[in-house]
Amino acid sequence: MPPQVFVNGELIDKQDAKLSVYDHGLLYGDGVFEGIRVYGGRVFLLDEHIDRLYECARAIRLEIPMAKPDLTEAVESTVAANKLEDGYVRLVVTRGAGYLGLDIRKTSDPQIVIIADTITLYPEEHYRDGLSIITASTIRNHPGALSPRIKSLNYLNNILAKIEATDAGCQEALMLNHKGEVAECTGDNIFIVRRGVLKTPPTEAGILEGITRNAVIGLARDAELTVREVPLLRHDIYAADECFLTGTAAEVIPVVKLDGRQIGDGKPGPVTQDLRARFQRLTRGQDG
Repeated sequence: MPPQVFVNGELIDKQDAKLSVYDHGLLYGDGVFEGIRVYGGRVFLLDEHIDRLYECARAIRLEIPMAKPDLTEAVESTVAANKLEDGYVRLVVTRGAGYLGLDIRKTSDPQIVIIADTITLYPEEHYRDGLSIITASTIRNHPGALSPRIKSLNYLNNILAKIEATDAGCQEALMLNHKGEVAECTGDNIFIVRRGVLKTPPTEAGILEGITRNAVIGLARDAELTVREVPLLRHDIYAADECFLTGTAAEVIPVVKLDGRQIGDGKPGPVTQDLRARFQRLTRGQDG
């Protein structure tokens, strides 16, 4: 059976799953989404992802036409229908079809799409050896223009920074905020370890408050690490003992070089490796 996609209450063959070309999600990037992992057939931290989806929708005045319990069940049913053991769910809510123009009053029928599929992860050698990343010239959107806590369908800001990374032969790029502080990477949050203290930018730095980020902070505190959410500069990363990224697809992945500068001893550090192991136990149902 071909992959099944959930579209507005129905499971449809992948090749038949379609939305209107007048949908404002396509025309203007008007909508919200979540990327969610599946481990052993279990959707990881689904309630947290559903809560964030509804929070983001409220922030852009988008009414999701399903109750939270029904949408949660729809995600789980879509995963089951595709017999997905380990993979990725993309949950999308668009503004719906309307007329050309920005007026949301001229749209109707917000669209709910759930895709459950396999995912391409970083190669294992990147976890073993660590990533080399660059600082992008493209900065994060100014929080006064668009809240970075809204996970919207418009990812052009991140895409432009990702282009810089790939042009430089790197997998990721660090993005600064309008004050020149460290914000996040194009698809991942960032952490450093300095003298045994784990540090990461606060939400006020212009970051998406990542679900994986929060899970790792919890694991670090369980391990009795000191965790500080504080503003960081690139200097702090250059001078760090360790650095790693967190994200739905990346999980916990070490960074050993930024802008050609070696971080620490140039190898994934012990705190990074411990937190990665703890996260793997958590996601595979072996811990907490």
